Amino acid sequence: MKILAIIPAYNEATTIAEVLQKTKPFVDDIIVVNDGSSDRTAEIARTAGVLVVSHVINRGLGAAIGTGFAAAQKLGADAVITLDADGQHDPAEIQKFVRAMEQGADVVIGSRMLTGFVGMPWYRRIAQILGNLVTFFLFGAWVTDSQSGFRAFTKYALGKIEIKTNRMEVSSELIAETKRHKLTMVEVPIKAIYTDYSLSKGQSFFVGIKTLLKLVLKRISQ
Repeated sequence: MKILAIIPAYNEATTIAEVLQKTKPFVDDIIVVNDGSSDRTAEIARTAGVLVVSHVINRGLGAAIGTGFAAAQKLGADAVITLDADGQHDPAEIQKFVRAMEQGADVVIGSRMLTGFVGMPWYRRIAQILGNLVTFFLFGAWVTDSQSGFRAFTKYALGKIEIKTNRMEVSSELIAETKRHKLTMVEVPIKAIYTDYSLSKGQSFFVGIKTLLKLVLKRISQ
């Protein structure tokens, strides 16, 4: 399979070079979606020799993933891996996702819950559980880590999934789309690498509430 990594990035000049270096051995190419960064994120990524697609303004995670999906399809990807630009994921685990797709999965979710919350701050645990419950009650799809940014999608899945949300609610939307199109989804255990930097990039309480309201509106509109 031709496997491309999609890395949404917003002001990630601190970590993007290391993330790209660690990801390159496990994929055929990398697409960095520079989501309106005001720092050197795009410049550093280009210097690393990867494809950079930029938004003029910050449009949000959902828009960045949508842009990445479209670019990967144009490049003829057989599968894509999404992972965060803040160093929270271990690219060496990409092999788990590839094996799952080779065994028939259309969508693979990397779950931090399957490793027993190792290293996850308590408030993140609560947020993840709430996210899982909201995703289940609104869309009828249960996964142990609905908000995970470490995911894989086959070419077939890319052709089915429609991303309509622009920001953090995309994580639940991807699960909902997987269920709507009856795609085969599995979870694989992953570890999360938490640093002061990566923790600072997460959702605040108020952003979480805003995300929840957007998901409710999306469900009502369906």
